[in-house]
Amino acid sequence: MSDNSHIRILDPRLANQIAAGEVVERPSSVVKELVENAIDAGARRVEVELESGGARLIRVRDDGGGIDEDDLPLALSRHATSKIASLEDLEGVASLGFRGEALASISSVSRLELVSNTQDDPTGGWRVVVEGRRMEPRVTPSPHPRGTSVTVRDLFFNTPARRKFLRTEKTEFGHVEEAFRRQALSRLDVGWVLRHNQKTIHQLRPGGDLVGHERRLQALLGKGFLENALHLDLETGGLRLWGWVGLPTHSRAQADQQYFFVNGRVVRDRLVAHAIRQAYRDVLFHGRHPVFVLYLEVDPTVVDVNVHPTKHEVRFRDGRMVHDFLFSSLHRALGEARAGASAGGEAEEDEASEAGVATPGEASPQANEVREGTPQPAWQQQPMALHGRAEQGERKVSPDRVRAFMEGYRALHPEHEESLLTPQPAAPGAGGSAADVALAERQA
Repeated sequence: MSDNSHIRILDPRLANQIAAGEVVERPSSVVKELVENAIDAGARRVEVELESGGARLIRVRDDGGGIDEDDLPLALSRHATSKIASLEDLEGVASLGFRGEALASISSVSRLELVSNTQDDPTGGWRVVVEGRRMEPRVTPSPHPRGTSVTVRDLFFNTPARRKFLRTEKTEFGHVEEAFRRQALSRLDVGWVLRHNQKTIHQLRPGGDLVGHERRLQALLGKGFLENALHLDLETGGLRLWGWVGLPTHSRAQADQQYFFVNGRVVRDRLVAHAIRQAYRDVLFHGRHPVFVLYLEVDPTVVDVNVHPTKHEVRFRDGRMVHDFLFSSLHRALGEARAGASAGGEAEEDEASEAGVATPGEASPQANEVREGTPQPAWQQQPMALHGRAEQGERKVSPDRVRAFMEGYRALHPEHEESLLTPQPAAPGAGGSAADVALAERQA
């Protein structure tokens, strides 16, 4: 048996780098982990600063509770956390981070320093870094206001294979901005700042009411989202669903404006996605995607967030109840909006008819008087199906019947298709246009 087959304890740095493979995928992953720590610390303002899309510099500063001097050496150690102490705490965890792997993993693939202060006195701050293969922490005094600043430089500098997978600066910053947008939407009551290469990209004030929430949505998703969205707030059986759902007329070609949060945690859950898709099934065209920003609040003990290392997936204890609640709430809200729009359209048609003004899709009264007694062509009498669905009482024509008809027509008139494809000479004395050729054929 060779030496490579013996069991050994992994080097701490290597173990952290292996864990980083699950947690740290790109700069946006680092931003997500650091921002979640800031929110868990009770921050009311979070600033994110980047250089070169985050590959050169990532700095996250918050005004939260900070970390004590005695706890700083453990802050960069694996499996060290202040958020859980027992299995009961894990089963009802309400914080965003709890594994205690993020800072240790990030520090193993970058040059990381953490400065924190738990006091109002700016001179009471402390700085911690890790050095050497054993990743020994070193703590030194460093002035800092109340809160924490985490600086990550030269991401993947010691893992060249991982660094090669980074994309261009523009692409990486796009991923970071999307991660920032998700976190800013998860906590509407927190102020946010995003800077890239010394340029302020987003500066969002905290919103404590509906007006402030809508101002945040408009800043991050655009004015069009807010103008074409319904606000809802429903609660039943210990479940509360609130947020904004887009009207069916405001769909998108890709699912880039879909945000769903469970107890403040952004998730991508199959059960949730299926419930929302079913609610929009009868009112949305095939291939289009709805837009929404929805918040589901449930008892932390009935949802398991310890499913995926990145904590993007959750598992509900009663998935059927959650699915039915989401589907019925959205289906009812969309149905009421559709009914209100139909009633509004009928009222507009009534007012237009009284005023003698033609509504869209209807001829004016004067035109109707002119057309009375005049036979209309068949193509004007038959309505055209614009949505690809047959109306009630109308029979669908299958593609197989159309194909069979065309094959039969070619068999009876084999020369017709050939004459259409063969250029015809212009008639003597006539022009070469299609109209002249047709006139010459009629005269012949």
